[in-house]
Amino acid sequence: MTEKLDIDHLRQWIGRSQEATDIVTAQLVRGLRATLFQEIGEPRHGDAAPLTVHWCLAQPVFPMSMLGPDGHPTRGGFLPPVPLPRRMWAGGEIEFLQPLRVGDESTRTSRIADVQVKSGSTGTLCFVSVEHSISSPRGVAIRERQDIVYREMTTTQAAPAKAAVPQAQHRETYVSDPVLLFRYSALTFNGHRIHYDRDYVTKVEGYPGLIFHGPLQAALIIEMAAKLRAGKAPKKFTYRGLQPLFEGTEFSINANESGESTELWTANAEGQPTMKGTAVW
Repeated sequence: MTEKLDIDHLRQWIGRSQEATDIVTAQLVRGLRATLFQEIGEPRHGDAAPLTVHWCLAQPVFPMSMLGPDGHPTRGGFLPPVPLPRRMWAGGEIEFLQPLRVGDESTRTSRIADVQVKSGSTGTLCFVSVEHSISSPRGVAIRERQDIVYREMTTTQAAPAKAAVPQAQHRETYVSDPVLLFRYSALTFNGHRIHYDRDYVTKVEGYPGLIFHGPLQAALIIEMAAKLRAGKAPKKFTYRGLQPLFEGTEFSINANESGESTELWTANAEGQPTMKGTAVW
């Protein structure tokens, strides 16, 4: 049984902050490029890293004794102790000011911005918004808001609404191989079992297979947006998850350009969008 959700208690976490530092290494950049289907090359000191390299930096490290049954750290600490068992990224917004580069010491300052409770088709939802500022020796490089959603545990999934398959001006297709998911989990030190433990994700959480990381989908569509503009990062990128993308199927990265903005999305093998994003220059 889920512990009672005390929103007044959880909102006491609003305003809490923490800081962490890390180094952008050439090995990290090589691994991330390979995972994002880019040319690996030999990253040199000062080379620009992939746009979302900050999601691999200074990730929290906890002893095994402090991990919960889902592989995440037990509730509490910097994030509020939301007593709902499922935790996933819902979406967010990123402002790119300047690139992080190989050799940079990066500092991330994080702050709990909001905690809200809503009701959805699968029950109670708790949304936690976290603001991040990522800096390099040259100043602030990235400002970001991440929206994390906590859900009740249920073995039945809400069926996503079937919509017309959108047409794309640009499309790339790949396969959501379990090795791809493993690599991204390793790069981001993400122990969440839904990305690598098939018994857990199917028998405990009731999904049909391993789940493709939300941040990995976002990273792929951000990189497509930049590629369509000769490598120029967007000024702002907003994104939100629509439905899970599972292992073992073909998926696509899609884009439609319109003036100073680009609409992007990932889609499953049936062409149904799983994450949408908008890049603005």
